[in-house]
Amino acid sequence: MSAIFVTGIGTDVGKTVASAVLAQLLDAGYWKPIQAGTEITDLDTIESIRGRERTYPSRYILKTPASPHLAAAIEGLHIELDDFVVPNHSEEHLIVEGAGGLHVPLNDEHLIIDLIKHLDLSVVLVSQNYLGSINHTLLSIEALKQREIPIIGVLFNGEKNRSTEEYITQYAGVSHLGRIEQGDKVNKDFINSQTQNIDYEKITTTY
Repeated sequence: MSAIFVTGIGTDVGKTVASAVLAQLLDAGYWKPIQAGTEITDLDTIESIRGRERTYPSRYILKTPASPHLAAAIEGLHIELDDFVVPNHSEEHLIVEGAGGLHVPLNDEHLIIDLIKHLDLSVVLVSQNYLGSINHTLLSIEALKQREIPIIGVLFNGEKNRSTEEYITQYAGVSHLGRIEQGDKVNKDFINSQTQNIDYEKITTTY
């Protein structure tokens, strides 16, 4: 049974929507190891779309709207990498969604990218087209390569920009996994429609 870590080039680039689409495409389970600072969690969003029987509880749900290391400190907690173990899952695939980008701190020594390495997972990187996204995406890919973390490919979210998408994937030598369109309402119908835009073969043959 295989797990994929879904991370992004920053905060609010569409990781949860991408995770929902990938979970639907692969008929996968879903796990969010750590959540901070939202009244409606990403787990809530996934469960509203796919139901509770395919989800696994977060290790940490922090109330403070801040990076995990600060939110945990405020709430009298200390996060360690050893706190996280990929849950035993009955599905063939499991989608693991990160918090923010790769360099979001978990404690004074470790970042989200260290959690990915600790869990020994391959990555789908979610990018969104905006001014500066080429820089942010290439920096994220470079960081993953430096840690020798396998990259399944880049999944683009939102407005299409063929030039940007081609430049990123060709320059970095990574796969273009597809693009999720912008939607006025994210529900099961929207998620189902977006699975058609994702390259199933590239995902399942890379990790």
